[in-house]
Amino acid sequence: MSTAEKAAGTPSPATGGNGAAGAPRRGLAARIVGRVGGGAAQALLVLIALFWLVPTLGLLVASLRSNEDNNADGWWSVFSKPAQLTMESYGSLLDKGDFVDSFWNTVLITVPATVLVVMIASLAAYAFAWMEFPGRDWLFVLVVALLVVPVQVALIPVAKLYGRIEFGGFHMFGSVTGVVLFHVAFGLPFAIFLLRNFFAAIPRDLLEAARMDGGSEWTIFRRVIFPLGGPAIASLGIFQFLWVWNDLLVALVFADTESQPMTKWLQSQMRQFTGNIDILAPGAFLSLIVPLIVFFAFQRYFVQGVLAGSVK
Repeated sequence: MSTAEKAAGTPSPATGGNGAAGAPRRGLAARIVGRVGGGAAQALLVLIALFWLVPTLGLLVASLRSNEDNNADGWWSVFSKPAQLTMESYGSLLDKGDFVDSFWNTVLITVPATVLVVMIASLAAYAFAWMEFPGRDWLFVLVVALLVVPVQVALIPVAKLYGRIEFGGFHMFGSVTGVVLFHVAFGLPFAIFLLRNFFAAIPRDLLEAARMDGGSEWTIFRRVIFPLGGPAIASLGIFQFLWVWNDLLVALVFADTESQPMTKWLQSQMRQFTGNIDILAPGAFLSLIVPLIVFFAFQRYFVQGVLAGSVK
């Protein structure tokens, strides 16, 4: 600042117009955000998480109480009467052969549907991302267009198709195989779209180096694409597993009594005028345990897959 400016008291740009050096003053909204972004925000997030866990806690407590206790008062009364907790409901449920069969049917439906979607989608996504063949772009556009097709549109046509498939005493309609194929067909469009975008972000130099070393397309996919795409593949596997495990609509349409999963079995236990909590609560909690185990087992890969591409 010149001597004339000092004498006249003219503020310089460096002083922010108020004669005081330093950063410009923060607005009221910025100060509020700065304060909330500290410990108060973390405490609020913890409270929200606990609030969302209340229904799960209530389900667990209800599954550990007898039907008479559940009908008498709410589940929160167990904190004053801990003697109400018992494992009788789980013992009675596991003694039911049809429930055990429905559990294994759920496994037989979910595991193949997840594995097939991940394997087929991984190969197709690699082809769409890095292989040149006629009509590649139009085929990918068709795959993306299939994302908007709702499941309900295909229920009746596929049911009619399954009704015509019979050979050697095997009926496609009402079988575990029919349910698995339906889940695979409707899981592939999203899976291919997700993995193709992830594979396309892999540096081309890695693939060119593998080709110069004499690697085939299968070798490149197995040793380069598949290891680098592990987070995205794990994320897809978790999503597909949860969707199929918790499905009820497809099971209601295509599964019969012998092939029904747990979701359909639990729905069949609903009574007209009573809650049937002694069966529904432990059954629902057991159906919840397996997805939680799968999610926490692959949580690290899931987070990596969600954050993939955010940092280059």
